[in-house]
Amino acid sequence: MNAPVDVSFFARAAKPITSYRKYWAHRFGTAKFLPTSREEMAALGWDSCDIIVVSGDAYVDHPSFGMSVIGRVLEAQGFRVGIIAQPDWQSAEPFRALGKPNLFFGVTSGNMDSMINRYTADRKIRSDDAYTPGDRAGSRPDRAAIVYSQRCREAYNDVPIVLGGIEGSLRRIAHYDYWSDKVRRSVVVDAKSDLLLYGNAERAVVEIAHRLAAREPIENITDVRGTAFVRRQMPGEAWFEIDSTEVDMPGRVEAHVNPYLMVSEQAKAQGATCAREDEAQAAAAAAEAGQPPPLPDLSKLSLMAAAPQLPGGAQPMRFVANPAVRLKPPPRDRSVIRLPSYEQVRSDPILYAHANRVLHLETNPGNARSLVQAHGEGTTARDVWINPPPIPLTTAEMDYVFDLPYARSPHPRYADENGSHDGATKIPAWEMIRFSVNIMRGCFGGCTFCSITEHEGRIIQSRSEESIIREVEDIRDKVAGFTGVISDLGGPTANMYRLGCKTPEIEAACRKPSCVYPGICSNLHTDHGPLIKIYRRARALRGIKKILIGSGLRYDLAVQSPEYVKELVQHHVGGYLKIAPEHTESGPLSKMMKPGIGSYDRFKQMFEKFSEEVGKKQFLVPYFIAAHPGTTDEDMMNLALWLKRNSFRADQVQTFYPSPMATATAMYHSGRNPLRKIGRDSETVDIVRGERRRRLHKAFLRYHDPKNWPLLREALKDMGRADLIGNGKHHLIPTYQPLDDGGYQSARRKNSTPAPQVAKSRKATAVEPPRAGRILTQHTGLPPRDNGSRPRVKPSGRR
Repeated sequence: MNAPVDVSFFARAAKPITSYRKYWAHRFGTAKFLPTSREEMAALGWDSCDIIVVSGDAYVDHPSFGMSVIGRVLEAQGFRVGIIAQPDWQSAEPFRALGKPNLFFGVTSGNMDSMINRYTADRKIRSDDAYTPGDRAGSRPDRAAIVYSQRCREAYNDVPIVLGGIEGSLRRIAHYDYWSDKVRRSVVVDAKSDLLLYGNAERAVVEIAHRLAAREPIENITDVRGTAFVRRQMPGEAWFEIDSTEVDMPGRVEAHVNPYLMVSEQAKAQGATCAREDEAQAAAAAAEAGQPPPLPDLSKLSLMAAAPQLPGGAQPMRFVANPAVRLKPPPRDRSVIRLPSYEQVRSDPILYAHANRVLHLETNPGNARSLVQAHGEGTTARDVWINPPPIPLTTAEMDYVFDLPYARSPHPRYADENGSHDGATKIPAWEMIRFSVNIMRGCFGGCTFCSITEHEGRIIQSRSEESIIREVEDIRDKVAGFTGVISDLGGPTANMYRLGCKTPEIEAACRKPSCVYPGICSNLHTDHGPLIKIYRRARALRGIKKILIGSGLRYDLAVQSPEYVKELVQHHVGGYLKIAPEHTESGPLSKMMKPGIGSYDRFKQMFEKFSEEVGKKQFLVPYFIAAHPGTTDEDMMNLALWLKRNSFRADQVQTFYPSPMATATAMYHSGRNPLRKIGRDSETVDIVRGERRRRLHKAFLRYHDPKNWPLLREALKDMGRADLIGNGKHHLIPTYQPLDDGGYQSARRKNSTPAPQVAKSRKATAVEPPRAGRILTQHTGLPPRDNGSRPRVKPSGRR
């Protein structure tokens, strides 16, 4: 059985968020929706807000939206919390809409980094925004955390600004910015915020709110975990600073000793003098002046020189290091690691990779040390100080957060004329999670391209079974439009619920970046029993017809529990199951920290076996990444061949997106591998740069699209693999190009079988059924489907 979550080290390491005495304003009670206007405040009897949360997302009162979680947690502590959602940032006036907050502004760009939200992996502007009513783009500025903070300061310059959200988490130190292709300063410096909260911030924001309410100046709040702030100088109390500003620092190089030289000659050859001769000269000079001879300078005493005679015939004491004795390292809670400065990492990619590696090594709340990084020089110099990560929430605290009285709906201000949110004002992000339940947080997978661990951490924080079941019942009974189908019981991953280290002491001391790479750690629980129990209990509830699993599945963990795979496949798959092997070749997989394709094959066998047992025809939908660091053109070619052998045709292709602070982003910027010790001669990584090469890697994933054939033909010839060009089954692409433009319409937009075409005589024409083995849909591995298409006419002379 799994070790109970609440007996871990972390359960004893922090003050529970439920133990604070409520602020006096709790007498106003609970609001159905947190107010977004003065009229709503007046209806609640408020004359002011204690805290105002400014967000780049539309206000959806649901536990999957960060502003709602923070707002409801602070409300439960007795504070009056207002929401300013997606304000017009062209002036400070919209930031004065709720008046001056009594304690602080809480600023977040929303559930996504504002730059990733607006731009594609090819740096093109998106035409939509899933967190905005009507899916409209342009409702938030670029680098929203900085812009909102500046406007808040302009609106009320004496109100503290507390920055949070994923944009703050990923930019807490100097970071590579993909959109400007340069290293930017810490967002704490650019936003000029008083405090930055990174990671899941409930514990930190509760403590900060109560301390500010007790009239403690925000500049004195420097000891809260999970926070970052600017310091002009090192603190006066005892801190042990560990210098990590350089790599490959060579020691003093001593010349080889020439045995034919005298001691004085050897010292002279090395740019020094013999200590014995120095003392003799000093003694002679003292005698001439009528003074006693000086004591010898022991720091310059040569081991090869004879020990000088002290007055009275005494011998000087010599200290020799004992190699068997190891000095005790300074305590971690009083240690701070000095990273290379912003100026250093901006100009030196090697030092950037080094700083990134150090930061990722200091992410376990049980043993992480503080970090400090200098920004600026001379009179502008200041340090960005980053405290250790927050202590994860216990199961009781997770239940407390998720059991708060969320309305589970967008704010009424977004409703259409019918009071509905399903029409032109629908918010796609809410629609996606409308009938889903988040059962856990965190991920110990450590995938280098992913930002989950940088934000939520590697320690799994799970809710109790009772809390999860209560939320399922609330959806069934209270959410409009519920048809009996729960869209997901999951989180960052589908199957890490209640998984963790077998021993709390090992968990608190571990510094591995992943618990499942290169193999599953022997100290990791892989028992999926608690998750299976929740699945069975939830689907047995009255009124629940189906429970689907929509979160990403960690299949290398799933195969450790065949009972879980059977339960999942036979009861919780709606025909298709998304899975992410990401690649087939060891080169890119090692840079992603993902398991080999053999794990996928084992899971596929189990998936097909259990599907067949219950007579269901179900299909895996694998996802792959193009242009990831460490991926060669040959790797992509081999992946394309694997796809064709398995009759897979991917419709939507994801290209590597360098998000701030991710390990893979450090690879992309520096060309080095931060998964290993960084040095001037450390391992280099093949980086896919330039539009043409990125398009080529995407083209290999969509080898079946005629628009990609000219590019692939040219590339295969350059690679010496023209043998893959031909019209046989073993060829990757054909030699001919279709007469039309090869236009391809995504099956997302046209995903149903059209009616038969009508001839001029108004009579329906017969539609030719698809040829055996022909795959016409967007997903991989699906059976042929009659979509009204006819076989392509080959040029004359070809068979």
